[in-house]
Amino acid sequence: MAVKLRLTRVGKTKQPQYRIVAADSRSPRDGRFIEIIGQYDPRQEPSVVNLDAAKAAKYLSQGAQPTERVAKLLEIAGIELPAKMAAKVTRAPKTPAKAGAGS
Repeated sequence: MAVKLRLTRVGKTKQPQYRIVAADSRSPRDGRFIEIIGQYDPRQEPSVVNLDAAKAAKYLSQGAQPTERVAKLLEIAGIELPAKMAAKVTRAPKTPAKAGAGS
């Protein structure tokens, strides 16, 4: 079973809050999960991230793959990703579209 650390959306319409969960990669976004690791509230200023560092480290050490957003939140919370995961998560920036390409 491939485990991912990802966000599940909770909260009312147009008022998103997220849980950071460990879930099977085949389950839907807001579906079944293994364990809640933390919470993320993007509507606060600054955004609030509450994480259980021990649970996150446990799943990362067992090979769970964080999504890009969760990897950034882990970094903000001060939890280091293993080197091989950190390399996968960081992507090259998108190149801007050329001006006047269609003309």
